[in-house]
Amino acid sequence: MQEQRRTMLKAMGAGAMMFAMGGLSAEAQDGSKDGATVFELRIYHTVEGRLPALLARFRDHTVSLFTKHGIVSVAYWTPTDDPLKDKTLIYVLKHPSREEATKNWKAFQDDPDWIKVKTDSEASGKIVEKVDSTFMTMTDFSPKV
Repeated sequence: MQEQRRTMLKAMGAGAMMFAMGGLSAEAQDGSKDGATVFELRIYHTVEGRLPALLARFRDHTVSLFTKHGIVSVAYWTPTDDPLKDKTLIYVLKHPSREEATKNWKAFQDDPDWIKVKTDSEASGKIVEKVDSTFMTMTDFSPKV
């Protein structure tokens, strides 16, 4: 798993991550006024051939449902190099706190609209094989791009 994460970060590129984080406000970069803001790095490993279905689900439904539930999208990537190319979605979310993240994820997962979207999008088979999630906080030396 550690090797997969290293490969993913290499494929994504540090520049892309810094660019995405640099697009945040100074308050968000500093971790908010109370220091509670967290970022969540999520990596979705799809079933072979199912990345287009996952991307369509995110594009057409998931991102707006995230917004509905207070989950802030920072950026989304797909790797350009093997072995992750054509089967991986990488993205970063912003949450006011770990507690809010837990609450918002629960509301999202229990949302009847999400349940319908997930069920409908998986009518022809499972899409996601595995999800990795890592919560992160900004360091005091993160660049302010």
